Amino acid sequence: MQISYSLLAITIGAGVAVQAGLNAQLRNYVGHPMFAALVNFLVGTLCLIGLLLILRVPWPAMYAMKQAPMWLWLGGMLGALYVASAVLIAPKLGAGVMFALLIAGQVAMSLILDHYGWVGFPRHPLGLWRMIGGALLIIGVVLVVQN
Repeated sequence: MQISYSLLAITIGAGVAVQAGLNAQLRNYVGHPMFAALVNFLVGTLCLIGLLLILRVPWPAMYAMKQAPMWLWLGGMLGALYVASAVLIAPKLGAGVMFALLIAGQVAMSLILDHYGWVGFPRHPLGLWRMIGGALLIIGVVLVVQN
């Protein structure tokens, strides 16, 4: 089961790299990076609605959604910020450098989130091997960024 999730994560990661390039190109046709990001989210929203309908997933009750703390809704804002920023950054830095830097930020924050068990993640203390692994990933980022 773990291998399936790992392969899915790798596949999705590859798709995200393609997505950045597609959105950066779409920007040339819609006239502004924010419109490219908006189109991305509109198409994604329509796809998710279709998938929910096909899977017959029951819609959440409005009262349950209202009970969620306000800060939980920031995930959508962070997703929009990511897509909009990638549309701007990808043509300037290229896919390799942009994603190396994104991964550096993700690894650093992920280790912190795991260590403290923040935002709903189970605690995974930052031990020696995790620090070494994070450092090696960061070193890899530095190597990718070098010209």
